[in-house]
Amino acid sequence: MASNNRVFISFAAEDVRFRDFLVGQGRNERTPFSFVDMSVKEPWDSAWKTNCRTKIKGCDGMIALLSPKTLNADGARWEIRCAKEEGIRVMGMYVQGACSAPPELSGVRVVDWTWNNIKSFLDSL
Repeated sequence: MASNNRVFISFAAEDVRFRDFLVGQGRNERTPFSFVDMSVKEPWDSAWKTNCRTKIKGCDGMIALLSPKTLNADGARWEIRCAKEEGIRVMGMYVQGACSAPPELSGVRVVDWTWNNIKSFLDSL
């Protein structure tokens, strides 16, 4: 695994606890990467998009956390589209078992949440 990888976490706002679990798991595993997210407490606007795109461009990869809420999460879906536009590698990861993935994840590897799947993705960056 490359050292000091930056990984953007995309998630539906309602799934923030899963983002917290992933960040915690990374700390417990003493991983050589850092997570980035652009969580907002207010509706996102064009300034958020500009700042978010800059953050995404500065990352080596993106993990998109998938739940049934993702299909209705405009911000998370925009983040995935943005990462693909910027040539950032994306992996989808189910947080509560398999569910429908948004069309933005077409052609993207989608996996169950296991440390081996996370490590495999990070090793590919």
